[in-house]
Amino acid sequence: MTTPASDSVIVGFYNLENLFDPTDAHGVLDDDFTPVGQKHWTPKRYEKKLRHIGQTISRLGSLSAVEYPVLMGLAELENDKVLDDLLEMESMKKNGMDFIHYDSPDERGIDNALLYHRDFFEPEHCEPLPVLIYNEDGSRDYTRDITYVRGNLNGERVHVFVNHWPSRRDGMPETDSKRITAAETLLSFMETLEAEEENPNYLIMGDFNDGPDSKSIQHLVGEKPLYNPMETLQSPDRGSANYRGEWSVFDQIILSHSFLKTRPGTHTFDEADIFDAHFLQEWKQPYKGKPFRTFVGQKYLGGYSDHFPVYVLLRYHNLL
Repeated sequence: MTTPASDSVIVGFYNLENLFDPTDAHGVLDDDFTPVGQKHWTPKRYEKKLRHIGQTISRLGSLSAVEYPVLMGLAELENDKVLDDLLEMESMKKNGMDFIHYDSPDERGIDNALLYHRDFFEPEHCEPLPVLIYNEDGSRDYTRDITYVRGNLNGERVHVFVNHWPSRRDGMPETDSKRITAAETLLSFMETLEAEEENPNYLIMGDFNDGPDSKSIQHLVGEKPLYNPMETLQSPDRGSANYRGEWSVFDQIILSHSFLKTRPGTHTFDEADIFDAHFLQEWKQPYKGKPFRTFVGQKYLGGYSDHFPVYVLLRYHNLL
C-alpha cells in the first residue's frame, strides 16, 4: 500500500439508475433491460451508460489531488459483469480500482457494491447484511442487502456500509417502518463491532430513500455517535435527486464522530457536497438543472442517472 499523493481523499456514493447488462438473466425481473424489452436496452446504449458512469466517477475523483475516489459506494447495479465492464472503460482503466459485490435478493435484481482503490484501501473482511422485512401475512418482503466491508484506509481501520433502503413507492406511512428496520439492522450489527473494537470508524453511505430529517436517519444518528454532514445540504433549490419538482438529499454519507478529531495516522472530515457538475444536468427547460437521466419512464434520454453523486473529502494526517 502506498502513501497518498496528497493529504485529501474522496469517499463517494452514486445511485446508477438501473445499470443492467443487455442479457436476460434467469430469475431476475430484467426483461425490460434487453434489446427486445420495453426499454430496447441494446449493447450500444449499455456501453454509453458505462462510459458516462466512468467519466462521472473519474471527474468526481479529480476534486482531490489523488484524482480518483479511494472509496465509491454504488447502488442499482445488476451483477459482477457490469462492474467488470465499468472498470474496462477508458476513464477507469488506469485508476487501480477493484470492487466488492454480493447478489441481493431484491426481486428487481439490483444490488449495491463498493469500488475501492487498491493503493489506498486494503479490504480485510466483507459480507452482506440481510434486511429482514416481513409482510402482514408473514411472507418476506425482499429488499437490498447492506454491503459491509472492513478494511484499512491508508492504514487506518474503517467500517464501510453501502445501503439502498426500501423505497417510498407504496407511500410514506406504509413504508416508514421498512426503513427503520434497515436502520435497526445497521445498529444491531454495529453493536457487535463495538463489543470487539473501541470507537470504530464508520462510513455509512447510500440511497436511504429518506432525508437527513426523517425518522429512520434520525433514529440511526441518535443511537450512535454519528455525524451527518448532508444535513447542511438540504435546500428547496438543490439536492441529489428531484422527484416531481421537489429536491431531496436521499443520498448521504454519514460518519462516526471519530472523523471529527485530528490525530496522526487518521483521517478527518473536511467537507461534504453534492457532485452536480453541469455535464450531469439537464440543459433544457422545464428540467434544466435536474439530473440528466438515462430514462424517463420508457423514454430513452441517454443521460447519466436520475441521481447526482454525493461525496465527502477526508484529510489524512500522516504519521511523519
